[in-house]
Amino acid sequence: MSARKIDGASAFQPVTLQSRQTRLSLAPEDVCIRKNGVEFRSVEPIAAWTEMTVSLQSPGEEGKVNCTGVVVACSGNRHSGYTVSMVFTSLSKQAQERLDQLAFP
Repeated sequence: MSARKIDGASAFQPVTLQSRQTRLSLAPEDVCIRKNGVEFRSVEPIAAWTEMTVSLQSPGEEGKVNCTGVVVACSGNRHSGYTVSMVFTSLSKQAQERLDQLAFP
């Protein structure tokens, strides 16, 4: 699995992650894009198998990339925060192509 740290404001505007119980708006530098998911920091733990929707918007392009996925890991503690790993469960062909451009080959 390869990953790429997003390059500040040049890659995406704030990233939004949402589940039934949680809605996060993250700075681009707090999100690591992967070809098949994302990794991000959270101040609250998120339970494994929680289904979430991720919205990514590039400042240079119209529209958002919306992806649905499942949290597969959450590690950390309440003092230092939590690292959450999420795997996408279904992507449109267009969304997959846009994510592939951001992740390392």
